[in-house]
Amino acid sequence: MADGGTVWGDLSGFQRDILEVIAAIESTGEESYGLAIKERLEQHHDEVLHGRLYQNLDRLVDDDLLERGELDGRTNSYTLLPEAEALLEESVRRRADACGLDVSDADDGDESGDQDE
Repeated sequence: MADGGTVWGDLSGFQRDILEVIAAIESTGEESYGLAIKERLEQHHDEVLHGRLYQNLDRLVDDDLLERGELDGRTNSYTLLPEAEALLEESVRRRADACGLDVSDADDGDESGDQDE
């Protein structure tokens, strides 16, 4: 549960997909902005309408799951807040448990994202 009281089940499937897409974009070190999010969502959804995307991004910002920033005068960026990261991690653990898989932190607590090569 996020600090604001949001639980995974409170979110629509589309909102969950948005959080997952932003996490994936962030994991590559790229900026998460509307068009990048839309393009990734359209890999699994039919056409994603502008209004639907931004309405849901606004809701996730209002629910304190995303932080909205500014890339330039016209483009907003979206960053996962710790509450959203916690929801995503819990979702992964529940799904892994349901499949009988063991999940451990891939980065062993190293938040830099660097892995031994």
